[in-house]
Amino acid sequence: MCAQPIPEAHQHLVDLTSRSLMCSCRACYLLFTDQHATLRYRAVPDRYLSFPDFHVDRTDWEQLQIPVGLVFVFRNSVQDRLVAFYPSPAGATESELPLDSWSSVVAANPQLDVLLPDVEALLLHRDERTDQFTCHLVPIDDCYELVGTMRQTWRGFDGGQEARAAMAAFFERVRSRSRPAAGTS
Repeated sequence: MCAQPIPEAHQHLVDLTSRSLMCSCRACYLLFTDQHATLRYRAVPDRYLSFPDFHVDRTDWEQLQIPVGLVFVFRNSVQDRLVAFYPSPAGATESELPLDSWSSVVAANPQLDVLLPDVEALLLHRDERTDQFTCHLVPIDDCYELVGTMRQTWRGFDGGQEARAAMAAFFERVRSRSRPAAGTS
């Protein structure tokens, strides 16, 4: 934006109209931190939350019509709707959530209502071995980083060892950065 050199560790902005991410120097990032301002860009915060009391069962998951065990959900403010994406070898695959089904998940987990539009996502993951579900609030740029990692490392039908190791490392990093959301145990 301002032509300043951007260090390796830097923040991102979301272009609300194109849904693209933009690397930003600290000064430009700070210009777009007001979540209520009517601007084209919005700063991606560095907030990680866990929801230890999160509950969704297999029936709820099936009603959400998510065909895989990993999805990130965010509110698109321009379209005024909730959008779900799941990482795949082809990139981020969009899946529109049935609003009634999502509303029932939020009703059972009201702490999820802290999600900031456009810049944060709820990362939902089902552990196939235990059939347990976890939920974290993460910056949206982390979700797209996960998508890129899956595209780079995925091999064969099930992803292969490298993709599984990359996903395990990603979730370990999310867990280590997360703090319990307010109102959870």
